[in-house]
Amino acid sequence: MFGLGLATKIYIALDAVDMRKGFEGLHGLVRDQLGQDPLSGHLFLFTNRTRTRLKALVWDGSGLWVCAKRLEKGRFHWPAEQEGRSLTLRAEELAMLVNGLDLKPLLSKLDFNDRG
Repeated sequence: MFGLGLATKIYIALDAVDMRKGFEGLHGLVRDQLGQDPLSGHLFLFTNRTRTRLKALVWDGSGLWVCAKRLEKGRFHWPAEQEGRSLTLRAEELAMLVNGLDLKPLLSKLDFNDRG
């Protein structure tokens, strides 16, 4: 299993993604659209247009993980598109997001694309 260390950044892609994408497709999005290295060990999150599914891509040192979650009710409270294509989250914000909690109160305090 992969773990999130203190140095692990969590990038959330703001644009909707085709959830049929697998390892290669998500790898390409990280590299080409987010401008990041998919093999960096950082976690990259993606969602679909309706915000009912998400996928995570992470390198654990020996291979890539792709994890998916589908909500049976409701939607993920995904940040709206801002300047740039991604933002970074802290581990506790990731937990809030994947558990269906709204990040809007926190988002006004976030710096897009350069928060670390």
